[in-house]
Amino acid sequence: MSAVEGDGSTGVPATLSARQLARRRRRESFLRSWRIFRRNRSGMLGLVILAVFAFIALAAPLLASSQGLEVTQATGGVLEPPSSQYWLGTDDQGRSVLTLLIWGARISLFVGLAATVISMVIGTLIGLISGFSGGWAGAVLFRLTEWFLVIPFLPLAIVLATVLGRSLFNIVLVIGVTSWPGTALLIRSQTLSIKERAYIERARVLGAGRWHQMSRHVLPNVMPMVFANTTLTVAIAILAETTLSFLGLGDPTRVSWGSMLDDAFQVGAITTGAWWFIVPPGVCVVLVVLAFTLIGQALEEVLNPRLKGR
Repeated sequence: MSAVEGDGSTGVPATLSARQLARRRRRESFLRSWRIFRRNRSGMLGLVILAVFAFIALAAPLLASSQGLEVTQATGGVLEPPSSQYWLGTDDQGRSVLTLLIWGARISLFVGLAATVISMVIGTLIGLISGFSGGWAGAVLFRLTEWFLVIPFLPLAIVLATVLGRSLFNIVLVIGVTSWPGTALLIRSQTLSIKERAYIERARVLGAGRWHQMSRHVLPNVMPMVFANTTLTVAIAILAETTLSFLGLGDPTRVSWGSMLDDAFQVGAITTGAWWFIVPPGVCVVLVVLAFTLIGQALEEVLNPRLKGR
């Protein structure tokens, strides 16, 4: 077991195993990054907003009964304005808009996060392989990325959603497989830069294979960029889910903020003056997208040394 000599004056133990030293460095790096992030007011504001919506989504069964989503259990009138009984009024079927808003947070956040995971995995793998391997394989993957990047996102997503059908899983899949090209190009550019560094050449000379170089040396160095880009991709995915649901391509059995906007449009909430049916879900979408954007910008400052002094 490898050991590292310590200095008694600094309070560091006399010997630390390689694993303990790595864990210590990761903890110190995390604390240092958190201090930088905490000084960013806009990033902290975004984190607070996101924490509020995450709490609402997780605590939905405690905040509002799921029976309020059933049309047969509706007790209110059609498009009743806000009152002491219905704080945000009712929809066209007599259901509480507040109940729909609370449970809709679950679907919107779930779709955004799940689709982002798919997008990040595909984009990172393709960007890593195309940037590191080179040759015909790298060229083919790079051209594939460019081909997906040229195709307009929304028409492609609409076509896929129409072909696959209206379900929550299909919406997640459609958004995930159509939003990865930007991540792939970003990771590819980082990989091209990292693979020319001295420690990669040293690992190659010592006999490390391509998979070892990519998984142990290149991937850990591009992961901070992946994490920073994830927050921005979540915002895009939530907007995409809202758009597809507004166009009537969402899961008809699930309530989301996008489906609420679609229902409000179908019943003419704007022309009838039922603002309480269309404004709350729209504001929620804007706030969540704003929160992820602010967090992404703050993480970019943390992970990009050139921005730390700004």
